[in-house]
Amino acid sequence: MGLSIWQILIVVVLVILLFGRGKISDLMGDVAQGIKSFRKGLSEEEASADKAKTIEGQSAASGSSANSTSDTRETLKQ
Repeated sequence: MGLSIWQILIVVVLVILLFGRGKISDLMGDVAQGIKSFRKGLSEEEASADKAKTIEGQSAASGSSANSTSDTRETLKQ
């Protein structure tokens, strides 16, 4: 037993009557902002991951200078 077009229309009309067009459009706007924020967060995460990989690659290439820098940081923390 699937839903017929009349059942779907009745549910849509009831939802519009209960919540009103204003609340539904506000809800859709909030959903759109949430999606934009989510996409922005993903792109920022990817950018920071790429930056971290670049920094790791540079420190691996420098070899012993990275170790001496970390030793200096440990000394400064104490």
